Amino acid sequence: MLTTIMHLFPQSLRLLLAELSPEVQASVEEIRIRESRPFEISWGDRYAFLDERGQIVAQEARAYKPNRQDCLTLLEMLTNHSLYTFEEELRRGYITIVGGHRVGLAGRTVLEQGHVRQIRDVSSFNIRIARELQGVGQAVLPHLYDPVMRSIHHTLIISPPQQGKTTLLRDIARLVSRGEWGTDSLANAGKKVGVIDERSELAACVKGVPRFDLGPRTDVLDGCPKAEGMMMMIRSLSPDVLIVDEIGRPEDAQAIHEAVHTGIRVVATAHGADYDDVRMRPVLKQLLEEGVFTRYVILQRRRGATAAYRIMDRYGKPLESIPVRKG
Repeated sequence: MLTTIMHLFPQSLRLLLAELSPEVQASVEEIRIRESRPFEISWGDRYAFLDERGQIVAQEARAYKPNRQDCLTLLEMLTNHSLYTFEEELRRGYITIVGGHRVGLAGRTVLEQGHVRQIRDVSSFNIRIARELQGVGQAVLPHLYDPVMRSIHHTLIISPPQQGKTTLLRDIARLVSRGEWGTDSLANAGKKVGVIDERSELAACVKGVPRFDLGPRTDVLDGCPKAEGMMMMIRSLSPDVLIVDEIGRPEDAQAIHEAVHTGIRVVATAHGADYDDVRMRPVLKQLLEEGVFTRYVILQRRRGATAAYRIMDRYGKPLESIPVRKG
C-alpha cells in the first residue's frame, strides 16, 4: 500500500521510505511527519524513527527531522497544488487522498466567531494507510444475522482508533450486499446497502465511484455528513441496511432513530475500549439504554496475544469470541 502513495512525498522523505524493507513497507500503518521533529512510522505494534539513511532507529537524537520545506512540499502534493479547493478539509483537520488514506493535520488554527475556519502553517501530518482486507467479516457476520427479519441485527462495532473497525465495517457492507451470510440456506439473499462515507475512507471514492469493493447492491454518499447522509439515503435510495462510521454526535443518534423506525437495519462504529467505555459517552449511552443496537462487536487487540472480536447481545452480555484474521 505504501508504494501507491510514494509519489505524494517530497523527494527527501520518499528516499528514506524507499529504504524500508519490503515487509515493513507492506505493513506500515501510520507515517508521522512533524516539522523539526523526528520522522516516525508505525507498523504492527511497533513505533520507530527513521534516520537520514532511512534506517529504523529508536533514539530520537538519531532521527531525521523534516524541515519547513519538506512540510510545505508535502502539503502541496496532498492538495494537488490547490489549497483553496481543500478549504473544507483543512477546516476539519484532515484530507482523504485517493485510495481512502486519511491524512490528519495540525498547525496554527484560524478562528471565526469562536470556531475553527481553517488550519494554517501546517506542521504535523499523520498519514494513515487504508487497507482493503476482504474476508475479515466472514467469521463475524453469521453471528450478526437476524433470522426473524432475515437481515443483519442493528450492530455497533466498538474499538479504539486504528484497530480495524473501519476495515471490518467495509467488509460487512460487501458481504451483506452480496448476500454472503456464511450459511448456504441464505445464499444470494443480498441486501440494498447505503454507505454514508463522511471521511471518504470506507469506499475510497474517486469522482463518486468507489475504489474499494463494497458489493453489487451498495450506494455511497461520499464526503457527506453522517446525519444528513442517513436522512438522504432514507428518503431517496430505500436501503435495507445503512452503514456509517464513527458515530457520536446528537444528530447522528437522531438519524439512527429515524432509520430504525422505518425498518432499516443500521450498522455503525464508535470509538471506545469496550462496551462500558462507550456507555460513558452521553449520546451513545442513550442509544445503548434504549436498546437500539441488538448486537455489539468489540475489537480487542492485546500486545503479544491473539486479537479477537467479542460479540455481545443488546444487554452487553457476551455471545462469542472470534479470533481476528490478520491481513
